[in-house]
Amino acid sequence: MTESTSDLLPEGLQDRLPADAAKAARIMRAVMDAMDAHGYDCVRPPLVEFEKSLAMRMSGLNTRKMFRFTDPSSLRTLALRSDITVQVGRIAATVMKGEARPLRLCYAGDIAVMRADQLDPARQRLQLGAELIGSDTVAAAGEVVSLAIEALEAAGAKGISVDLTLPDLVDTLAEKALPLDAGAIAAVRRELDTKDAGGLKAAGGEAYLPLLYATGPFADAIERLRAIDAGGALASRIKGLEQVAARIGNRARVTLDPTERHGFEYQSWFGFTIYAEGVRGSLGRGGTYRIGGTDEAATGFSLYVDPLVDALSDDNPRDSLFLPLGHDTEAAARLRAIGWRTVAALSEDDDIAVSGCTHTLSGTEPKKL
Repeated sequence: MTESTSDLLPEGLQDRLPADAAKAARIMRAVMDAMDAHGYDCVRPPLVEFEKSLAMRMSGLNTRKMFRFTDPSSLRTLALRSDITVQVGRIAATVMKGEARPLRLCYAGDIAVMRADQLDPARQRLQLGAELIGSDTVAAAGEVVSLAIEALEAAGAKGISVDLTLPDLVDTLAEKALPLDAGAIAAVRRELDTKDAGGLKAAGGEAYLPLLYATGPFADAIERLRAIDAGGALASRIKGLEQVAARIGNRARVTLDPTERHGFEYQSWFGFTIYAEGVRGSLGRGGTYRIGGTDEAATGFSLYVDPLVDALSDDNPRDSLFLPLGHDTEAAARLRAIGWRTVAALSEDDDIAVSGCTHTLSGTEPKKL
């Protein structure tokens, strides 16, 4: 490797320089504080686990996306986590299995994947989330969606919208209402994902065509979905979606795409994706699922806030206080205690102009520069 390229980062990875790193830290604190305020206790799983342990906790988890290597101690395969939700499931199923349910846990940390999604080129992301373990009821779904909205609002997101979905929709309808051969279910799911009417017919899913049009603003889309559900197979799910939408109320724009499955590898009857105005792509998703090994029900969400870091402006930078040589240290300590950020001079040559400070300490009080 030549000197000019030796310090390049691998594809899909980036440094966060001071301004963006500060925004990321503020966002993380705001989100974690919002979850803590609703009774969610923070856990910190390790960065690396045994691959087999990660794979068994969630159906649909693709371990081939993970960085894997051999543990020199046990000679077993280790994996760098690609989803912290899976680790929280392990914690709930093992070291916290005796705790009272429902169990409310939250987390924050970095994840990594070997290959990025086409819609998101990043291979390392900051994941924040909450899991309500021991319940996948409508009440749990409503709490989780509401908390995700509140957490993003606290982080500075504006114009939030929530897109609701039914990840197990095809399986539910295929059982009786709109029968499908077992071999055709995967193909019908795939064509619904791509919104391909011609492909759906060719896959034997012509009866599922109306689902392509049961999308859009929630009030209209839920009525179209209700009209399709002549046999009542979706009645409880439709009622549940309406209750969740009612809980969201006017806090966010609510839409429905009942066949959306992108990113819902292990969710069951309910799922949602969350967006914000001015932010590229989605900010996260969540829903109901079962924890592998115990089959315990849970509801949760994961937020991936790097796009929000990129979108938020720095129009109101934090005030900083320059401390000249020989300054009053007690006054400086008092000002830091009430929120001031200080930068102390190390020599007579230190220049206030290049310190980035907005104020200087004059006696015992700040003076604006």
